[in-house]
Amino acid sequence: RLMPELPKFDDDDLKSYGDEEEESALSPPAALMSVMATQELLLENILECIPVGEFAVIQPLSDEFCLVLGYLLTWKLTLAFFKAASSQLRVLYSQYLRRTKSLNKLLYHLFRLMPENPVISGPTSEVPSKDTKTFFTEELHLDVK
Repeated sequence: RLMPELPKFDDDDLKSYGDEEEESALSPPAALMSVMATQELLLENILECIPVGEFAVIQPLSDEFCLVLGYLLTWKLTLAFFKAASSQLRVLYSQYLRRTKSLNKLLYHLFRLMPENPVISGPTSEVPSKDTKTFFTEELHLDVK
């Protein structure tokens, strides 16, 4: 709920960023970027031996699973922050992500985490149906209990 409210604070300082000759960049919330940088390093250590195109098998509820989930949820917060920002602020934030290569790292991680066959496991039927449920066709509910 808080992320969409944060860009309002940067709107006031927006005028001071347009006066510089070099491309200006503005960091999304520093606490969020700090957590993301730490998670990027840890995730890189976990996935370093897996080339892009192959996928890593992460066991549910393992330490690696919790780290990957935290990393993806951090990106979800970042995207919520971007969505609430004005187009001028998005340009500045995207320049920051370009300089830190965070978006490139996200794509490398996603292509190593994405399963080869994203079918949702569940009751199996002997005859495959046309309506096979995949992670891309179904809404994922992340309710914490």
